[in-house]
Amino acid sequence: MKNMMKPKDFVADKVQIMPWSGIRKFFDIASEMEGVISLGVGEPDFDTPWAIREKGIYTLEKGKTVYSSNAGLMELRKEIDKYLSRTIGVSYDPAHEIIVTVGASESIDLALRAIINDGDEVLVPEPSYVSYKPCVTMADGIPVVVNTKAENNFKLTPEDIADKITDKTKALLLPYPNNPTGAIMEKEDLEKLAEFLKDKNILVISDEIYSELTYGDKKHFSIASIDYMRDRTIVINGFSKAFAMTGWRLGYGAGPADIISAMTKIHQYCIMCAPTTSQHAAVEALKNCDDSVAAMRREYDRRRRFMRKGFLDMGLDCYDAQGAFYLFPCIKSTGLTSDEFCERLLFEEKVAVVPGTAFGQCGEGFIRCSYAYSVEEIRIALEKIAKFIKKLQNEKSGK
Repeated sequence: MKNMMKPKDFVADKVQIMPWSGIRKFFDIASEMEGVISLGVGEPDFDTPWAIREKGIYTLEKGKTVYSSNAGLMELRKEIDKYLSRTIGVSYDPAHEIIVTVGASESIDLALRAIINDGDEVLVPEPSYVSYKPCVTMADGIPVVVNTKAENNFKLTPEDIADKITDKTKALLLPYPNNPTGAIMEKEDLEKLAEFLKDKNILVISDEIYSELTYGDKKHFSIASIDYMRDRTIVINGFSKAFAMTGWRLGYGAGPADIISAMTKIHQYCIMCAPTTSQHAAVEALKNCDDSVAAMRREYDRRRRFMRKGFLDMGLDCYDAQGAFYLFPCIKSTGLTSDEFCERLLFEEKVAVVPGTAFGQCGEGFIRCSYAYSVEEIRIALEKIAKFIKKLQNEKSGK
């Protein structure tokens, strides 16, 4: 009898070598421990606004539960166009330039699979969302890491990517506002980047899922709003973060008709359509929930300032993040690696945070802390982290 393959031998090579998310390790441990306070989850702690939930309930009661078109309800695509027109100043044809997807994550995956040929390269700035590199790999592309720097406020500059571009470069992932750093790219930053890209055949995939979560006078600006970039950019967004709709699983992509058509072709075979109930509810979100979004943004901003002051008070450098709902304090002064810091903090003080290396090797020396938690939870976590920092200082001094 010939040697039979084991089940694991059937798994594709590219999947076998793909690492698990760096976030997973700590939360698998934390889930088995009692009394853990977590600052690690990237999910709003607010309920979905009632008007959105009510619309979802109403459509279920009315039996509106059949498939939508592959690209999504036309009513929703029209509202997405209106929303993008008023928020980033760019209009899209709802019939041909917008697709509704199962979360923004599916839009990213579709965009990559729609454009990548075997061996094409995609520039991936880091630190950044853990799914980007695996999605490029699964699309048979090659992720090319571009390190951003704390001294540049984690912004992406033309100088950062200049020596990374080859004749194989197909696209640039642009993850701003950024997870995990909270960095934003302002208008002048994006204008410099766009000017650099102007004479290059590189498509931009702009992940703007945190676009509504920018603070103070720092309003979100999209690279797609620069005239010559509109047709060279796929804008990715969704409802999870701004509208507290994570479990509704709804996102969208907007961009040139030929690329959106290719994304829809893949989507129709893999997914068919996004959840219909979620789509009806999202119409309500875009039409009538700006005030709810503004209220959540104000509360996030309050927590952001409270948490950053806590880190500064305990002696940790902490970049003044202007977007998303994360801070990325530097823990290099402790002498521990990011993994060591997070593991010891979890076991010794029962506080869960995410090592910066989960988002790329240039995240070494940092930790990601979410402020999508109540001020009271944040206060307790900060007290425990401060106690841990003091303990480390005493260890170093031999006390």
